[in-house]
Amino acid sequence: MQNAMTLHSLSAPRTRILGWSLGRRVLGGRGATPSAVARTAPALARRAWGLANSPGGHRLHLMTSSSPSAPSPQDALPSAHQPLPRTATQDVLGQAGRRGPFRYGERLQVTDSKGRKSTFVLDERGYFQSVRGSFYHRDVVGLAEGSVITTDTGHELLLLRPLLADYVLSMPRGAQVVYAKDSGQIIALGDIFPGARVLEAGVGSGALTMNLLSAIGHSGRLISIERREDFAHIAASNVDSWFGGHHPAWELRTGDFADVVEACVEPASIDRIVLDMLAPWENVEAGARALAPGGVYLAYVATVTQLSRTVEALRHSGLFTEPESWESMVRTWNVDGLAVRPDHRMVAHTGFLLSARRLAPGSQPLTRKRPPARGAYDEGGYWLPEDVKERTSTDKKVRRVLRDTRAKQPDDATPVLPGTPQPAQSGGSHD
Repeated sequence: MQNAMTLHSLSAPRTRILGWSLGRRVLGGRGATPSAVARTAPALARRAWGLANSPGGHRLHLMTSSSPSAPSPQDALPSAHQPLPRTATQDVLGQAGRRGPFRYGERLQVTDSKGRKSTFVLDERGYFQSVRGSFYHRDVVGLAEGSVITTDTGHELLLLRPLLADYVLSMPRGAQVVYAKDSGQIIALGDIFPGARVLEAGVGSGALTMNLLSAIGHSGRLISIERREDFAHIAASNVDSWFGGHHPAWELRTGDFADVVEACVEPASIDRIVLDMLAPWENVEAGARALAPGGVYLAYVATVTQLSRTVEALRHSGLFTEPESWESMVRTWNVDGLAVRPDHRMVAHTGFLLSARRLAPGSQPLTRKRPPARGAYDEGGYWLPEDVKERTSTDKKVRRVLRDTRAKQPDDATPVLPGTPQPAQSGGSHD
């Protein structure tokens, strides 16, 4: 019975037993025919159930299968003519709509004993395969979250729904993402509250967008601006896949930040501005126009030069309080009995965060007690990603990710709107 797939957290009323691995071993291993195994499986299943529930027996539950015949793994894999499994559209968006047993169309995270994680969408024809063992997707649908199964190779696998931090690391990327250690501080120190009106620029792959939408809820409003249309489509697919449909508080537009703000955002109508872009200092005036008095201007930058120039621009504008800047480093610890020590690796520098608050119209910032240092930046020059050694994806990779994400979008997909109103096209031709 050691070759049979066992389940440690399956309740008796939900159990339908089919001993394929056990039957093949009893009937001669891989040479056994499917019909012979099908005839033998019920008796073996009854015997296993009796052992599992006898007073001195071993607790053994064999894996469920919904088919009397055992197709090959190749039959379960999607062919080139079959569409990729789409994320199911949820009636209740986000994690609140994914409670209870596993269902088709949901995302599943498999973790082995060494901590390696694999994430995929449950599909009726799906088949998971790894060096630690394999199983059909249909065998785990209906199980409770947190189940631990033992594969036919004797390895244990933990089944969970991925957290948002896990999903960010596994989702398709067109641009670099904002990791949890920074997005958590943006939410907390930026005071992103339920019902907030937030303006975001630099959507990238949508990691920060999902955190902002989770914080503001359905009663808030998030306007996201992305200069590249392909990145916007990738982000829309990632966000829709996480929430299970289009979030009603989200509006995604493409174009330049200053142009979109002028065309689509009312003055002093935004509570929080979050910028993740190459040159935030270029949009200080536009951000000040959109922010309500007391609103928070928050920027995420990668290098010291970007940090310095953005802080100086905020100071010179005279429209904000004294900027504050910081970075964070996260180090995990190994805790095993008396062996308690920091891990050898850590998540060190990922970026700088800086924040300032909008002053009331006509007010001036507090007078600084010490004079500014030398070396303030002038307004000249135009920065490119190569100037700060920013890692950029190749066009080929972006096209591949865009194609895959569009194929997996739910039916209720988020539209990508133009940043500025499009001119009306005339109906007739003119000579």
